[in-house]
Amino acid sequence: MVENQNQGQIAEHSARQYLEQRGLTFVAQNVRYRFGEIDIVMKDGSDWVFVEVKYRSPSQYGGAINALSQAQTLRIRKAASHYIQINRIDAICRFDVVAVDPNAIQWIRDAF
Repeated sequence: MVENQNQGQIAEHSARQYLEQRGLTFVAQNVRYRFGEIDIVMKDGSDWVFVEVKYRSPSQYGGAINALSQAQTLRIRKAASHYIQINRIDAICRFDVVAVDPNAIQWIRDAF
């Protein structure tokens, strides 16, 4: 479990750097509510981006990009909605997924 947490933290750090190198601005990380979590909050110009980071080792079937369930997307949407309300955000928002494995990073804009 500790190794998985560590790999997850490394994946989030890699995802953040990857997005920053592509012009996004970091806002927050690991925003937790009792009903859901947002891995990374970024801004892309004036747009707010809620990023789900998925890490998978190459041996796991389907890779990182196939690891997001419908239940997870609902929890992320609920957490993002709460974040938007408490921070009084009135802007375009989107949900991206960054899939990280030891060999590559894949960024999917407007993933869900």
